[in-house]
Amino acid sequence: MKKQPTLFLTAALLTAATVLPGCVASKKYDDLRARQTATEQGKAEAERQQRLAVTELKKATDELTELRLNTKRLMADSTQNGNALRRTRTLYTQLTDSYDKLLKNSDRAMADKSADYNKVAKDLARREAELGDLDTSLKKTRTEIDKLNTDLKTREARLAELTQALADKDKAVNDLKASVSNALRGFQGTDLQVKMKDGKVYVSLSEQLLFKTGSTKVDPKGQEALKQLATVLKTQPDVNVVVEGHTDNVPFSRPTAAMQDNWDLSVLRATEIARLLTTSGVQPERVTASGRAQYVPMAANDSPANKALNRRTEIILTPKLNELLKILDSNSTTTTPGK
Repeated sequence: MKKQPTLFLTAALLTAATVLPGCVASKKYDDLRARQTATEQGKAEAERQQRLAVTELKKATDELTELRLNTKRLMADSTQNGNALRRTRTLYTQLTDSYDKLLKNSDRAMADKSADYNKVAKDLARREAELGDLDTSLKKTRTEIDKLNTDLKTREARLAELTQALADKDKAVNDLKASVSNALRGFQGTDLQVKMKDGKVYVSLSEQLLFKTGSTKVDPKGQEALKQLATVLKTQPDVNVVVEGHTDNVPFSRPTAAMQDNWDLSVLRATEIARLLTTSGVQPERVTASGRAQYVPMAANDSPANKALNRRTEIILTPKLNELLKILDSNSTTTTPGK
């Protein structure tokens, strides 16, 4: 009997067992093995039947040989010998027909098994192709995951850098507030307050400390406070200074060509304070003077006390955020599409 299909199936199964990646479902693999076992059992049964047929054929052949010998001896006999001869020929014909049928059945069984083998081989090839596609997809996914992990690590590093920069900025603001508070300790009270808001240090000076009513010239006590503040600011080169003048809502009573209303009064007072800071050593390029008139009050202008609160000058100290801005700009550039 030919054994090439069996060898081909076994080799195909061994190759599939070697090549199939671990991600093939075990159930599908077990089904394939079960089909192989059933196929091999069917083949073994066909081979057993064929061997039985061959044995029967040999036995029949032996009997035929014996019958032929008997035929020679009985050729001369009577009618009884002729009948025996006919029976023998009939038996021979029957045995030959049985042998032919067995051969046909065996060939048909082998053809069916061969078709099954071919079907299994095609199924294996298809599954191998599917596994190849899955492996390609997996590699692509892994590449994308690796890229995402790299991007995540970069973002985490920049986030840590940004967090550190923010912490440094907060520390700088707190240190600045402490330095200013210490320098102006002798002036603090209702006329001078140091507070922190929105990441900035606000030094609020009342009109009573700085100016006489309607005046733009700073009193000696106010000048001393501003000099103390300038001493601190000279040691803080990375701090920008904004001087804001504020008034209450009472209209300016004695307008002149140089000063017509509360806008002018607030601007001129802010400019005077900025000038005193710069003459005390603060770099002019760090200082900005602005007037807000009565439009940013601290309290409603509904009582003398509240109006006094609104007549003030605020010196706003802001640490420069160059390093923080660099990090933010770097993050913005990194997240821009196409970069």
